[in-house]
Amino acid sequence: MAAPITPRELRRLTVAGVVALVALLAYWTLWYTARDVVASDTSTAYEQFEGAFPLADAWLGLTVLLALVTVRRRQPSGLLWLLCAGGAGVYLFCMDVLYDLQHDVWTSGAGGAIELVINLLTLGLSVWFLRWAWRRRDALLAGATSGS
Repeated sequence: MAAPITPRELRRLTVAGVVALVALLAYWTLWYTARDVVASDTSTAYEQFEGAFPLADAWLGLTVLLALVTVRRRQPSGLLWLLCAGGAGVYLFCMDVLYDLQHDVWTSGAGGAIELVINLLTLGLSVWFLRWAWRRRDALLAGATSGS
């Protein structure tokens, strides 16, 4: 039988998920209300590139939210949503980083530094979700948590 997921592990997952959701919401709120805070470039190509991300980031946010809800409800689908969230984040990281490297985004002032932090946060949280889920896959599939 799988060792149950402890309340401490659930809190860590919740904190990681909330950090991911807040970062997504903060970025897109700033992009649409104070673009100069997060933008690393003002070119049409850069704005078109960023304009391709809202739907993918919404999917990422939805998978994180569903992961949190289903794991806390002890539903086996929590494993699916954690793996979807981690995979979506790694994919977005790869797309974003390739563009950033090709266009020297990280060296373009404060916006570039913010972009680098976003990239590192995306990769870090995505790998963390994947690792967390995989190490607890038996407990997740069994709906095994201890306490609430």
